[in-house]
Amino acid sequence: YSLYDQIFRPSKLVGSADFHLFKAGVEPKWEDPECANGGKWTVISSRKTNLDTMWLETCMALIGEQFDESQEICGVVASVRQRQDKLSLWTKTASNEAVQVDIGKKWKEVIDYNDKMVYSFHDDSRSQKPSRGGRYTV
Repeated sequence: YSLYDQIFRPSKLVGSADFHLFKAGVEPKWEDPECANGGKWTVISSRKTNLDTMWLETCMALIGEQFDESQEICGVVASVRQRQDKLSLWTKTASNEAVQVDIGKKWKEVIDYNDKMVYSFHDDSRSQKPSRGGRYTV
């Protein structure tokens, strides 16, 4: 409980801020070799309490190695904005649809999320005309 109680809550951030938890040696940027061929699952939260709960549950699941494909996960990003917040789970190999869908399903269960979740490739996000609907959905 002492660890659980000390984990920082994204709702405490002010303005437009991003908060990251990534594996040691992995930087939260597309150019990092671990992330370069990857992508991310993204969920939207319109309430700060939901973002805090999803962030906490995700962190605990990552630390507790609850994902079967944990070697595929780079980290998680909480993006705090004035209108709506986002939580994104970054992965290594975007082209492996089966693994990405398994990760997405598990994450959806971990954060108790009932809406559609989309996965986008970092390459699509970098392009001038990103794929708005994402590549995979769960």
